[in-house]
Amino acid sequence: MPIDISKIPSPCYVLEERLLRRNLELLNRVQTASGASIIVALKGFSMYATFPMVKQYLSGATASSLNEARLIFEEMKCKAHVYAPAYKPQEFDELMSYSSHITFNSLNQWNQFKDKVQGFERKISCGIRINPQYAEVETDMYNPCIVGSRLGITRDLLGEKLPEGIEGLHSHTLCENDSYTLERTLVHIEEKFGDLLHQVKWLNLGGGHLMTREGYNHEHLISLIKRLRETYNIEIILEPGSAIGWQTGYLTSTVLDIIDAQGIDVAILDVSFAAHMPDTLEMPYKPRIWGATDAVVGNEKPTYRMGGMTCLAGDFMGDYSFEKPLSIGDSVVFDDMIHYTMVKTTTFNGVGLPSIGIWKENDEFQLLKSFGFETYKDRI
Repeated sequence: MPIDISKIPSPCYVLEERLLRRNLELLNRVQTASGASIIVALKGFSMYATFPMVKQYLSGATASSLNEARLIFEEMKCKAHVYAPAYKPQEFDELMSYSSHITFNSLNQWNQFKDKVQGFERKISCGIRINPQYAEVETDMYNPCIVGSRLGITRDLLGEKLPEGIEGLHSHTLCENDSYTLERTLVHIEEKFGDLLHQVKWLNLGGGHLMTREGYNHEHLISLIKRLRETYNIEIILEPGSAIGWQTGYLTSTVLDIIDAQGIDVAILDVSFAAHMPDTLEMPYKPRIWGATDAVVGNEKPTYRMGGMTCLAGDFMGDYSFEKPLSIGDSVVFDDMIHYTMVKTTTFNGVGLPSIGIWKENDEFQLLKSFGFETYKDRI
């Protein structure tokens, strides 16, 4: 049954519970068949109201900061896998209390904190992030293997034997890729670091494994994981973010005004691309809108540019064609807005953040939270 937009405030991020469960069931099938551990990356999906459901299917969660690690510990009730480009000394003791695994970005960082980790009251498994110097990512902003990348250690900086106390290697070079991209990446990982894989207990292959996208070859991925586990006798860890929230929800908005901008009809909405959907401008990509298509030259359907509500000149997205003309007060629903988009919101220009809610499996809407002036004030 389709969700009833009239029951949802505007603007609002809405996760559809049944769609999240569908993704989690698929991920769990891959996890079970391959023997890998699949954990959710909070940088891509951190809607903690759903953590009890996520915990039913996945093996845990991964954090990139103290705050994310604490959120995992408090809301998912488990210890976090942690990686960050660098750790703050004043936060590290607290970070260890929330962590089961900690990956270090450099030998400097390992040497700085190894005594603390090894002297901690509880065992923490430590790893080093590696840079295989190969990634099939077109946008440099998302490519961790560009020349001069600060993320991970290249092979020339590692000796023939890993430092004592390092139990794992971590490689994250994918971005919404398929299993065949992973296969080509593994050629470079194994060529450069294969001998070191025999020295560790686990290999974390990071995120970017878009297993819930239509057409993904799950059997191929399972075979890759099985081969790695058997060849090196190691645990394989995957930490997707997008795959968990992929096509599970929406961002609702309302048309506030329609203006003629030098011959272009612009619908000004109560949301902002810059503040509420910044990944559409960064990536960049054009989000889908319910009931609309990309505008085509010569198209006679009513066509509009979508305008955000901030004063930033570039806060717009265009152009879309609709079956009938838009009117002030109409709803405009942006599809697939739950992964990454939600975690990047800002209150730039003082615009209010969208509410957050869940369309439950019993077809009832649950409003989780709304935001007001204090949210804006607390962030500046």
